[in-house]
Amino acid sequence: AVELVESGGGSVQTGGSLRLSCVASGSSQSRFCMAWFRQAPGEEREQVANIDDLGYTNYADSVKGRFLISKDDRKNTLYLRMDTLQPGDTAMYYCAADLSRRHACQRAPVQYKAWGQGTQVTVSS
Repeated sequence: AVELVESGGGSVQTGGSLRLSCVASGSSQSRFCMAWFRQAPGEEREQVANIDDLGYTNYADSVKGRFLISKDDRKNTLYLRMDTLQPGDTAMYYCAADLSRRHACQRAPVQYKAWGQGTQVTVSS
């Protein structure tokens, strides 16, 4: 089984930056599509960004140009660099692995079978 542990969340003011990390254990993350999701209270979980085994990335329109997903397969670690944070980015952030594919990463949460416990990001105005 793949276990994922996120860290790096916190509270920042509008315009601030954070970097989230997600360490995978139990299997190499290089074998799977990896993604960051977020969920605000009362809202559905949405994908923020994904990255495939070769490093190709996709982003939600709301974060393009502000967020950067990356990974270090030697460290089995996934990252999300978040710049120019806005109050609308406030949410619990989760990393996830789609254990069924290496590329053509999907957006739907149901495709991802391994999840971390989440890390809270709060952006104040």
